[in-house]
Amino acid sequence: MIFVSDKAKEKVAGLKEQATIGADYFLRVSVVGGGCSGLSYKLDFDNENKPTDQVFEDNGIKVVTDMKSFLYLYNTTLDFSDGLNGKGFYFNNPNASRTCGCGESFAV
Repeated sequence: MIFVSDKAKEKVAGLKEQATIGADYFLRVSVVGGGCSGLSYKLDFDNENKPTDQVFEDNGIKVVTDMKSFLYLYNTTLDFSDGLNGKGFYFNNPNASRTCGCGESFAV
């Protein structure tokens, strides 16, 4: 399961509205190689499911990920911060053994 916090839910809904995309669009979360810790998170809006996608819905937000990324994202929570120390989406990933200072990459 991939979880979505209340703050992230509000921000995702606002971004969908701003982008004027249809209700059939969902949040695609993936893990890609790169970043100072080796792996990075990627977020996009998408409306096409692939045969091996893992589909979740939490807090009213549909989240889709590919199977390979799901192995890294299991039990991860997507959150959003608009505080002084940083603004944007971030992941609380219990599978990460270390993260970089910017919080955009991780290692397992």
